[in-house]
Amino acid sequence: MKWSITTQERNALVESHLGCIWWTINKNRRLIAAADLDDDDVFQQLAVRMIRAIQNYDPDKGKDLEQHIFAQLQYEILNCKDAAKRYGLKGAPYGARDLVVSLEALADAGVQFAGGGVLKCLEIRQRGPCAA
Repeated sequence: MKWSITTQERNALVESHLGCIWWTINKNRRLIAAADLDDDDVFQQLAVRMIRAIQNYDPDKGKDLEQHIFAQLQYEILNCKDAAKRYGLKGAPYGARDLVVSLEALADAGVQFAGGGVLKCLEIRQRGPCAA
C-alpha cells in the first residue's frame, strides 16, 4: 500500500534527495549529450519524476526510498529523449524542417495576417509600415 505523506513532508524528502538527480545526470552524461538534451530540461523532467516517485513509494515492496528514487530516475532519463522528440522539431519527419517558414519571410511575400496579441500587424512592403 502506498504511503500517505503531507505535502510538506514530500517537499522535504524531495529537497533532501536532489543530489540523486545530479548523480543520475552525471552518470548518464554521454546519453544526454548524444540525445542533444539540455541539462536544465533533463533536471526539470527528473525532478517531476522524483516527486511522483516519492508520492507513489510503497515501503511494503521491500525497496528503500532511495533505491526506488534511483530506479525511477534511471527509467525517466531513458525516456527524456522521447520527450525531446515530442516537443519541437526533433521528432518531425525527415525534411519537415524545410517546411518551416518565418513570419518575416511571409510578410516579405505580401501575406497579410489578421488577429491580435503580439502580432497586431506586420509591415507589408507595398503599403509601408502599418499603424500600431
